[in-house]
Amino acid sequence: MRLKKLEEYKKQLKFTNEQRELIVGLLLGDGHLETQNNQTYRLKVEHSIKQKNYVDWLYQNFSKWINQLPKARIKDSFGKELTSYGFTTYSSGLLRFYAQQFYFGKKKVMPKMIGKLLSPKALAIWFMDDGSWKSDRHHTYIIHSLDYSKKELTFVREVLKKKFDVNIGIHKQYDKWRIYIYSDSAEKFKQLIEPHIIPSMKYKLG
Repeated sequence: MRLKKLEEYKKQLKFTNEQRELIVGLLLGDGHLETQNNQTYRLKVEHSIKQKNYVDWLYQNFSKWINQLPKARIKDSFGKELTSYGFTTYSSGLLRFYAQQFYFGKKKVMPKMIGKLLSPKALAIWFMDDGSWKSDRHHTYIIHSLDYSKKELTFVREVLKKKFDVNIGIHKQYDKWRIYIYSDSAEKFKQLIEPHIIPSMKYKLG
């Protein structure tokens, strides 16, 4: 697509309400925003090749915002080759709002207005990105929220309790913090997110 036509095309693009929920969930999790001018941003989604079905599903939800199919690439991680799979959207000023909420400089932060932004679908995306079934013994869930501070997660705890009546704990893993869904809220949490969990990620529900 020629540059002029591309710019005209991009001006016509708008995010649907569902895409906005997906963006919130992805930025809570492993998604990232990239910019060269602090005015327009693009969304980057990248996961292990093992999560190809999940990335393909996300791609389908953003296909009008992307000019290339998802790609695999090999990365070196501490001497071990790992294959990742992902895509990047067009740059757009419409993503600036999310950059202002989720970033302080280049550091990702928990939005102060997460109470307004968080929905069951966004929570499900965060869980598919970073969540797991703790164990058959504990019968509950973990969100490996390792990028956030204890203070930020304490704020999230209040939001989840007030908005969804879900009780969580905050546990330290090495020098990072993660969310632990208390057993008495595990079923309620599952019912909240399960309608939005895609088939290939159902295993995370235990």
